[in-house]
Amino acid sequence: MEKKMKPESLMMSYGYKPALSEGAIKCPIFQTSTFVFHTAEEGKAFFEVAYGLREKAEGEELGLIYSRINNPDLEILENRLTLWDEAEDCAVFESGMAAITTVLLEFSKPGDTILISSPLYGGSDHFIRKVLPKFHINVLTYTVGQSLQEVIRLVEDSGLADSIALVYIETPANPTNDLIDIAESKTIARHFSNDKKTVYLAVDNTYMGPLWQHPLKHGADLVLYSATKYIGGHSDLIAGACLGSKSLLQRVKGLRTFLGNMASPNTGWLLLRSLETLKVRMDMQARNANKIAEFLNHHPLVEKVYFLGNLSPADGRAYEIRNRQCMANGAMISFDIRGSEVEAFTFLNSLKLIKLAVSLGSTESLAEHPATMTHVDVDPELKAQLGITERMIRLSVGVEYYEDIIWDLKQAFEAIKNL
Repeated sequence: MEKKMKPESLMMSYGYKPALSEGAIKCPIFQTSTFVFHTAEEGKAFFEVAYGLREKAEGEELGLIYSRINNPDLEILENRLTLWDEAEDCAVFESGMAAITTVLLEFSKPGDTILISSPLYGGSDHFIRKVLPKFHINVLTYTVGQSLQEVIRLVEDSGLADSIALVYIETPANPTNDLIDIAESKTIARHFSNDKKTVYLAVDNTYMGPLWQHPLKHGADLVLYSATKYIGGHSDLIAGACLGSKSLLQRVKGLRTFLGNMASPNTGWLLLRSLETLKVRMDMQARNANKIAEFLNHHPLVEKVYFLGNLSPADGRAYEIRNRQCMANGAMISFDIRGSEVEAFTFLNSLKLIKLAVSLGSTESLAEHPATMTHVDVDPELKAQLGITERMIRLSVGVEYYEDIIWDLKQAFEAIKNL
């Protein structure tokens, strides 16, 4: 009887056959642009399936054609990534924004409306609010704390209810750790679906990575990652991923083929390497984050800490969502420092172990200033409404020894006292 193994056990070998690569225990880098067909008939059959001219026959695999369409490194990587989210299929891209923009373009057209949660990552916010309108795609926004009925009323009062094509959310939100109810968002998508169209729900799950939250299990149709972050985990690559059903991923991969924004074989190989240590890295980061949040909670120069582990029954709905959706508190912490931009910049400039850089989810701890960096392009009024102020600092907790991270934070706080 076959044993169903955990994903972390399968990350070393799933989807790879050493016999096809001279017995190499690790998948080689297939650094090739094109692949040789055995016969012209075989080439014809491969192209028919790749371009959707016919369905695959039972047991038939899509043969290797050209690395813009498929490549062994990407295929093995995509197969392994499906294990964490228990998805039917996966598409890997050369960046997180490539994955996000491809999905947004595939599931909307001129005249459609996208309903988004707020806040979003700054790059997503910019593309949705400032680029999509150039294609006559409308945007409606709802925020944390609005009830299901309030969101539905907001859409209906806008006069755009009939044009809703996609619900797009990010939870936890970057950089505030605000939580959006995935199941409730799916209810909203269903409400605006009808016999002629299905409104899909896409969830950016970058903040929680593949371990700490599984949106597909809560009703999402598509889950998106900046694979640069926890999945890559070493600050040495840029990549993105989209997971979901085979039918939806067929559409995503179809557009990816013609946009040409798939990941390279080398990026695919690096991600395969990273998947082997994904769980041990993320487990350590989550443990460290709990300890660091506890330190920040009691520091006199910290006004407020934004961390999922701080939620209590007094937080009501957010607490309930965290307990239902999230399998850990994550490793992202934002906090408001007492003072202004001067104090925030002094703190950031004084860090020694923690690096002043954007991005997140990597082995090293990183700190940045959202208001003037990752979210600089967000409308000032919206930033103020969301609490993304000059006092906020975002911290991505790494795998260093937690006491060393806390020492670095302490000495950076001391620098403020000397102002």
